[in-house]
Amino acid sequence: MRHVLVIEDDPQNALVFRKILEKRGRFRVSVSDDPARIFAIIDAGVDLVVMDVSLAHSHWQGRQVNGVDLCRMIKRDPNRAHVPIMLATAHAMRGDAEKLIVESGADDYISKPIVDHAAFIEQVKSNLPEAA
Repeated sequence: MRHVLVIEDDPQNALVFRKILEKRGRFRVSVSDDPARIFAIIDAGVDLVVMDVSLAHSHWQGRQVNGVDLCRMIKRDPNRAHVPIMLATAHAMRGDAEKLIVESGADDYISKPIVDHAAFIEQVKSNLPEAA
């Protein structure tokens, strides 16, 4: 079963992502907004990360970090860089997707709220690496 890590600090959004991914996508899902736990989950093995851009309560080494910061940290680490990351944000305006992808190094972008569940699952599947 493919494993998706959802990085989300809003409990309602985290629940929505979990339900869609588990029920519609048949994925194993982990959820966290704690950077130390996030890195441990990635190191243990995930197939894809869905990352909220605005993380209000996430801190790493004494400073607040958001999804763009965490994405950069993951993508700069040679042991983690292979993991596809989809950024998720409710603050989607024309041009934001491209800017956020360039700024963060992410692989893809989705707007919240997720209204078309089937399209979201297809987008997740299209970003998954080929099964080993």
